[in-house]
Parts: sequence; structure tokens; C-alpha cells
Amino acid sequence: MKKKKRIVIALGGNALGNTLPEQMKAVKTTAKAIVDLIEEGCEVVVAHGNGPQVGMVNNAMIALTHEDSSQPNTPLSVCVAMSQAYVGYDLQNALREELLNRGIHDIPVATMITQVRVDENDPAFLTPSKPIGKFVDQEQAKALSEKYNYIMKEDSGRGYRRVVASPKPVEIVEIETIRTLVDAGELVIACGGGGIPVTRSGNHLKGASAVIDKDFASCMMAKELDADFLIILTAVEKVALNFGTPSEKWLSEVSIEEAKQYISEGHFAPGSMLPKVEAAVDFASSKAGRTALITLLEKSKEGIQGKTGTTFHL
Repeated sequence: MKKKKRIVIALGGNALGNTLPEQMKAVKTTAKAIVDLIEEGCEVVVAHGNGPQVGMVNNAMIALTHEDSSQPNTPLSVCVAMSQAYVGYDLQNALREELLNRGIHDIPVATMITQVRVDENDPAFLTPSKPIGKFVDQEQAKALSEKYNYIMKEDSGRGYRRVVASPKPVEIVEIETIRTLVDAGELVIACGGGGIPVTRSGNHLKGASAVIDKDFASCMMAKELDADFLIILTAVEKVALNFGTPSEKWLSEVSIEEAKQYISEGHFAPGSMLPKVEAAVDFASSKAGRTALITLLEKSKEGIQGKTGTTFHL
């Protein structure tokens, strides 16, 4: 029997929508693309972002404290956990339905609420840079800063947003359970939103006020599960040099050396394509035979077949 390709898919925000109704609609399209890969003979593990979702949860929890002064402010790590659960719930149901619609009855779907350990001394905690939540005006930003000690930063002339630390993942706490489920043939959704950020003190895990980049967490999970492919889905079919300029150049195949050169030349935006390319390079360079792919959700099957997308290899 031919060994199945093991694939970790990192879903971006465009695969999930920005509101609850959008998400319920988006996951149906997402499920079709994922089950297409399963029908191609692939073994799939799903990770996802949570930028809009964790912001929504965080805003809802702030509203609760305004309505009821006895309610303490909800830690960001708890907001990440909530977003993991409700995104997982919609994805899990959509995937199960799509599998059954195609007559596939032997692949259970499970969502793993995943904690990801970070280093409490990570320099990212000293320079919070990851924006979450909605835009507010200067007066509202000042009030949030004074009441909750939030760090508020102006964002591209659109208003102020809360920024939080985005430390690198060090350990996926539930990786053995994830591996057991994947090895048993289940379709697993894990490391949602990059994982719930925690630090370790002895045997105790403490939530951290941070959001982990889902591409770096997905890369770590792919390596830990000895995956063949890491697919990072985004809003463009391929990675480009000089993106959005007259000298724009789309890339199909990129060696690790070329990718590192492009990174050093500053071709990729720090809050957008850079972490995706860095995660792709990390995974593809970690072991011979591993390939990373960056492409659109609807092009993932063609990308695996080598027909489109940007692939990274040794």
C-alpha cells in the first residue's frame, strides 16, 4: 500500500471570514478544498489563524467588564482558547459534513485545544507588535491604556489598535496526543491561532499575554509530525518579489539559499508575507524530502501536484 503524503495546512484569515456568518460560509469552501486533498490520497492536519476571531472575543470580554464591574478582565490567553474552540467547532462540522457527502465514513474529525509554550524571556515581550481587536480613536485608546494597561499604537492612519507580543513557539504541549490521533487516521485541527501561549513554571503552565504567529506554530507542528508538506495558505497564488510594483516578479520554485537572500534584501512585508516565507524556509530546510508551499486555498491541490504556488525546497 502506497504511503500517504502527510500534509499540515495553515489556514489564513481569508479561509475563515471576519464575522460569525462569514465564517460559517467560508468553512464550507475551505472544507471542500481540504477533502479534495484527502481524496488525492493525502493525510491532512489543519492549523488556522485567529486574528479577527480573537479580536472579536477580546472585544466581547471588554464589553462584559463595562456592563458588570464585578467581572474581571479576561486574559488574552483565555480569549485565544475561546477562539480556538469556536473556529474548531465550525471547521470540524464542515469537514465532517463534506467527508460524509463524498461517502467517506472512516475518517473522524477532532479539534485539539492546543497550548504552545513560549519563552518568558523572548524579546518579543519587550516590543509588542501584533495588532488585535478593532480600531479606536485616540481618546478611546488612552482610556483602554489607562484602565487595562494595554499598549495602543496608531495603525497606518486608520486609528489605534491594541498590540501584543508575538513570541516564537518553543514547544507544542499536546503534540503527543495530536500525533496519536493523526497516526490513528483522524483528521485533526490543532494549534488554532498559533496555539494558546503559555509559559512553564515547574509543572504549572501559565497563560501569557501574547498571540503566536500561526505560520511558525504550523511549521513546528509539521516538523514534529514528520510531515511531507507544509502548505501555508494566503491571499495570493504565488509569492512575489517587489510585490505591487511595476517590477513585480512571481516565484514558482525557490531554493532555501534563494529564499534567504530575498529575505535579507527585504522583499517580504514583516506583518504579512515575511513570517510565511520564514516558516516555509524553516520547514523545507529541516529534513531532506520536505517541501513547503505557499498558495491560495483553492489552488492547494494543484500546488501539491506542482502545477502552481510557490514551493520551497533544499
